[in-house]
Amino acid sequence: MKQVKDFILTGNRTLPSGCHLMTFVPADGAKLPAIEPGQFVQVKVDNSPKAFLRRPISVCDVRYETELVLFVKPQGEGTRCLVELPENSVVNIMLPLGRGFSCDECNGHKVLLVGGGVGAAPLVALCKNLAAGGADVTVAIGGRSRRDVAGVDVLYKPYASKVLVATDDGSCGHKGVVTSLPGFDEHYDRIYCCGPTPMMKAVARIARAKDIWCQVSLENHMACGIGACLCCVENTSDRGNVCVCTEGPVFNINRLQSWE
Repeated sequence: MKQVKDFILTGNRTLPSGCHLMTFVPADGAKLPAIEPGQFVQVKVDNSPKAFLRRPISVCDVRYETELVLFVKPQGEGTRCLVELPENSVVNIMLPLGRGFSCDECNGHKVLLVGGGVGAAPLVALCKNLAAGGADVTVAIGGRSRRDVAGVDVLYKPYASKVLVATDDGSCGHKGVVTSLPGFDEHYDRIYCCGPTPMMKAVARIARAKDIWCQVSLENHMACGIGACLCCVENTSDRGNVCVCTEGPVFNINRLQSWE
């Protein structure tokens, strides 16, 4: 059930990429509502006069049913102000929003997770859930350079059987785009992906060519997060134009009309 409540910032860790891992706990001490991997939150930024709207941020992880972990890239006025908050700050958050990844019936399946940029964030909780359900998980992370991937790959290592890294300049791991990793030559039962749209479309082409079930998490621009503003519309093959914030952000690639 959707909730709007105050949270206390208990941790704010800066990664080499400049992104922040921010940990929040409910101010009232209650447990978090059930959150699916791939769902997102809308964060109110009170310390910025220019940030009128809440900022949509993917849920990176949920710990101990009380800790909400967000992976935040400071790229605009709102997110820059958010990552500058000191610990013990009170932040109002609306959650959980959208539809997450389908991770049922994966026991014994060989699964590939592909992430790039801040798109690596929602795959952490997914990796943990899939591994707990008996899946054999390989994670492929891509970035422009070592700076973009440093500190990100370690988030998956407790749960994944393999973590593969690719950088455009070859400064860390395989040199080239993430889809050129040797791991893509293997067979997988499922592929999950989140990151820049060109990367996700490249992964979708590979999945279709190999007839592999595949879900992607779209990063369309959002404002309200509840389907009222119609900023994030995507054309689907079964329901026409839908709001990514309510119908997604996770979609099976076969539903995305413009990706065919």
